This record gives sequence, structure tokens and C-alpha cells, in this order.
Amino acid sequence: MTPRDPKAGTGELLYELCVDLGFCLPPHEQQRLREAPPADADSFADAVFAAEGMDPGLHTQLWHQVRERIDRHMHG
Repeated sequence: MTPRDPKAGTGELLYELCVDLGFCLPPHEQQRLREAPPADADSFADAVFAAEGMDPGLHTQLWHQVRERIDRHMHG
């Protein structure tokens, strides 16, 4: 499988994270992630948690759900 362009579909991904998992980021955080999305799923998941003010170490199961969703968007 060929990895997708990291910027392609970032808005769709952020919408999905909001609707499905409750990570509805403030507009300025959404814009930041659209303009410069992290290159890998782990970093992207960490950035989503940081934007929400959450510690991923305290929510490992939820972090894995977020990471899995991001990975699917990045790799189809």
C-alpha cells in the first residue's frame, strides 16, 4: 500500500475524530493540524491529545482508538 499525502483528508479525519470519538478540537488547533499534519500516526495521535489538553498516558485505550483511526486515514 502506498501512504497517502499527509495533508489530504486531514479535515475529514478531524471531523471523524470529533463525531466518533469526541475529539472536537478548537478551530485554531484544527487549522494547525491541517497546515502541518504530523508525519506518522503516533505523532498525530499525540498532537490530538495535546490539543485537547489530555495526557495520552492516562487514556491508553482511547489513544489507541485515535491512533488506529489516524493510521487508517494515512494508509487507506
